[in-house]
Amino acid sequence: MSAPSTTAPPRGGYRRSPLRRLRSLPLYLAGLAVFVFSVFPVYWMVATAFKPVGEIFTRDQTFFPQAPTLAHFDRVLNGQLIPGVDFWQFLGNSLIVTLGAVGMGAFLSLLAAMAVARFRFKLRTAFIILLIVIQMVPMEAMIISIFINFRQLSDAAGTQLLGNLSGLLIVYTAVSLPITILMLRGFVAAVPKELEEAAAIDGASGWTIFWRILMPLVAPGLVAASIFAFITAWNEFIVALTFLGRSTDSYTLPLTLSYYFGRFGTEWGPIMAASTLLTIPVMIFFLFVQRRMVSGLTMGAVKG
Repeated sequence: MSAPSTTAPPRGGYRRSPLRRLRSLPLYLAGLAVFVFSVFPVYWMVATAFKPVGEIFTRDQTFFPQAPTLAHFDRVLNGQLIPGVDFWQFLGNSLIVTLGAVGMGAFLSLLAAMAVARFRFKLRTAFIILLIVIQMVPMEAMIISIFINFRQLSDAAGTQLLGNLSGLLIVYTAVSLPITILMLRGFVAAVPKELEEAAAIDGASGWTIFWRILMPLVAPGLVAASIFAFITAWNEFIVALTFLGRSTDSYTLPLTLSYYFGRFGTEWGPIMAASTLLTIPVMIFFLFVQRRMVSGLTMGAVKG
């Protein structure tokens, strides 16, 4: 009796048939269209930043600058939109507020996520639902009440929270807390309690368990949560304009863009140059966190 014949798979593994490739072609084309639709505005911003004024205000637009220039970047970096305040001071203010909000938000949200995921207390479900509801409320709807509360608190405590970066830091941290708590809750719930119990039996203190066991395991979640906090604080405009008022020495970078919209026209060259410079720190931040970003967005989806 002859042994059943087996057909060896082709070298390099199984390959998709031409018919299946043809069926997947619309999906690939749709993905390419979404990519072009998303990237083209960014490319046009960068290209316009290098175009001279004559190429910007013309009907015959080109995809590439015909006579590239750095005049717009020079004006943004070396010019003074506000007397006594330059671009680098705006950049420093934005970095202070954004990095402070990211650090404080990550620390507080991790502590809150531990409480929600590890402990069973009254109104726990109501607290989680409240976080979701708060996240759905736009910031513009709360800005008036927050401003009034900060003004009353400043008068009562004698500490000025308006007109400086401290008020912005508190607002940006509070705004990022609901979404970061919800994200980190899944990561904390995914860490087995046995690891913490074993460390406690070995004599580790609460802070040792927190820093050496829990922190490394939830680091991807912290990175993913920090992305939302970073983007929210870095690009925010309305709250910064309302809270800072006439304190121009505390202005952040997004506020400087409004100065290029004048009464007699819009200076698109400096606007595009400033917008390009505004995106560079975000790209640098993503380069540092890209390794943990994907795992942070997918690993935390567990029941808690």
